Amino acid sequence: MTNTAPTDDSRARIDRYLKNELLTERAHRIEALAGDASERHYFRLWVEGLSPRVVVIYPEGAGGALDAFVSVAGLLATMPVPVPRMIARADELGLLVLEDLGDVSLQRHLQEAAPAERAGRYRDALAILVTLQHRGAELASSALPPYGLALDEERLSWELDFFTTHFLEGHLRREVAPAIREALTAEFRRLTQTLAAERRVLCHRDYHCRNLMVQGDRLCVIDFQDARMGPDTYDLASLLRDAYVNLTAAEVDAYVDLFLHLRAATTGAAADANTRTLFRHRLDRMAVQRSLKVLGTFAYQSSVLGNPVYLEYVPRTLEHARASLAATTDCGPLRSLLAELVPELG
Repeated sequence: MTNTAPTDDSRARIDRYLKNELLTERAHRIEALAGDASERHYFRLWVEGLSPRVVVIYPEGAGGALDAFVSVAGLLATMPVPVPRMIARADELGLLVLEDLGDVSLQRHLQEAAPAERAGRYRDALAILVTLQHRGAELASSALPPYGLALDEERLSWELDFFTTHFLEGHLRREVAPAIREALTAEFRRLTQTLAAERRVLCHRDYHCRNLMVQGDRLCVIDFQDARMGPDTYDLASLLRDAYVNLTAAEVDAYVDLFLHLRAATTGAAADANTRTLFRHRLDRMAVQRSLKVLGTFAYQSSVLGNPVYLEYVPRTLEHARASLAATTDCGPLRSLLAELVPELG
């Protein structure tokens, strides 16, 4: 959390919200919070006599984004998946007011957690993921935005092209020769065609330790407004190949097994050795795409938006990509091409 003051525009919007809610005369304080890799801005609002709350400021003209957040929040709460309670919505001001979940993300909590506590938190995160997939199928409706969006071949390919543009060419300053680019594009398409053909489930879209908040004995999910349909390995790859936390190979293996066990207990799906082997192969393949996508995002934040804070997580993400490429036999040609451009991936 930062201690910076809100910008003039954000302060004006919050002041108008307070006036509209007849809260102006009460003592209040506003504090800027660390944001995410988006154009949204976050503030903690203290008002005398009320519990702390978080104000989310959206860029102008983002009414559809507010709709998406509210829609997905309602869907998740119905499952139920723990999400922050919405206190107020002001479309004319481009803001939402949400329950304050505090400052302890899973990332921060894990820094001091004992091994048993660490394992328990991951069990909770995996249980939420099983609920999201299972109840997401039961509650599917074409009237809800996530069910009309998909991590399809077009989207997955766009993310890999984004990696080429912003990580290889923008961040690393690599000159990608036309023949190499053509070969790389062909391997990317082969990967995304395989991923897009898999059975789709409801995905959070960015399910990692910074988007899970620790509140006492429970985990709460945030930053879910981009939820959409995608491979059943997508969110698990985000969680177990997390740019912000180290997991040992033994932990990853154990959590994959636990996820399959929890899923089997909920849905009756198979959890035998053969299922586990095939699932792990699909997970590693998904983690290749996800890790490269994250590298593109981090590079874009730095080189285009002038926000270098994510660069410290590049080495870990490169290691995730290297390990996933090495574990996925059908990504051999892709690994060879990438290793020529990024030795850390060899």
